Amino acid sequence: MTTPSPDKPRRRWSPVTALRNSFLTGLVVIAPIGLTVWLIWTVVGWVDSFVWPFIPDAYQPSELINRSLGLEGEDRIEVNVRGVGVIIFLLFTIIVGWVAKGFIGRSFLAWGESLIDRTPVVRSIYNGVKQIAETIFAQTEANFEKACLIQYPRPGIWAIGFISAPTRGEILSKSDPDEMLSVFVPTTPNPTSGFLLFFDRKEVIELDMTIEDAAKLVISAGLVYPGSKEPMPKVLIEEAGKISGADSAARDDRTNLSKSA
Repeated sequence: MTTPSPDKPRRRWSPVTALRNSFLTGLVVIAPIGLTVWLIWTVVGWVDSFVWPFIPDAYQPSELINRSLGLEGEDRIEVNVRGVGVIIFLLFTIIVGWVAKGFIGRSFLAWGESLIDRTPVVRSIYNGVKQIAETIFAQTEANFEKACLIQYPRPGIWAIGFISAPTRGEILSKSDPDEMLSVFVPTTPNPTSGFLLFFDRKEVIELDMTIEDAAKLVISAGLVYPGSKEPMPKVLIEEAGKISGADSAARDDRTNLSKSA
């Protein structure tokens, strides 16, 4: 006869515990919001402090407000309007970008870059910062064109790939095929890593499925075929049943051997 196990002691509720839990919950809610607001406020203040020295004193916010209200001497008020410098910076950047798109702006920019290229130290700094800026603020989005099927890593083994773009430049000029494709072959289950391969266009089979469906197929390791509503072929079902039956028979044989031993 089994004896009943004693009940586990219940945790007693106390006001201190409730206050602590509420404090931790509130901290989790407030901390991200507070840090976000503080970071934005700090960045806006930094931009203002950088922009305002270039604005004449007659156009400073405090001067404009006191002039409009007719305040002078001790009656003057000092107003720190944070964020106006950011607006001025945005407007100035938009104007510069608009001018740079024109013929005069492009010519002036090319002349300035040619002058910088002749300056040893400044050239390295400018080219590095320009490359970083173009990478971060690039307006053009490079996407894969289509999903494809290729033979990789050897003939007879097929893999899903993504066509990036037609191959150009030195790689195409020094290769045998007249037309090559740059194909990215992702790994499973992480499609962000993979291999960049170059194939003759004749060896690449383009698929009708979308890039998203092909990525799902890679991530699921072939378990999910997006968009396919056809049932599994009868031959595959029979083969799966044979494999399952063979596995169960092998398990029974191992069980009988262990009992006889």
